[in-house]
Amino acid sequence: MKKMILTTLALSITLFAANNSNAMSGKALYKQECTACHMGFQTEFLPKRSWNKMMNTLEDHFGVDATFDKADEKTVKEYFASNSSNSKRNYGEMAEFARSIRSSETPLAITEIPKFKREHRRIPKRMIVQKEVKSLSNCMACHSDAQKGSYRERNILIPNYGIW
Repeated sequence: MKKMILTTLALSITLFAANNSNAMSGKALYKQECTACHMGFQTEFLPKRSWNKMMNTLEDHFGVDATFDKADEKTVKEYFASNSSNSKRNYGEMAEFARSIRSSETPLAITEIPKFKREHRRIPKRMIVQKEVKSLSNCMACHSDAQKGSYRERNILIPNYGIW
């Protein structure tokens, strides 16, 4: 009898722990939901107001319905809010991107950020529109370490053209 009670108790604790660990973190949900279609852009690129607007308009996310479970959307929105460019102190290049955005602006794309535009203004259109790149929002096409948050010039390799 004692063994059966202990076994039942152990099973109950295991099930409780499993049920309470099913809730994914905001970062994990972001990776699951968003990177299914595009690179997981670093949250520090955009201010909280941009992430809020983006999450509030997922039914038309750059022409696609990107809505998902409302509870999960809330978790991702909270993750963005606590990791946006104006939610914590950024250093280096991320801080430069953040400072280039006027407080009156709410960019929804990294490509709309003034510093991004300045950094990419000299790239000829033919290098961008080719099938291997398609658009400036495809960071990984030329920045091999973009997924890791590294956009160093020495690591830029433009498909069919070589080192930048």
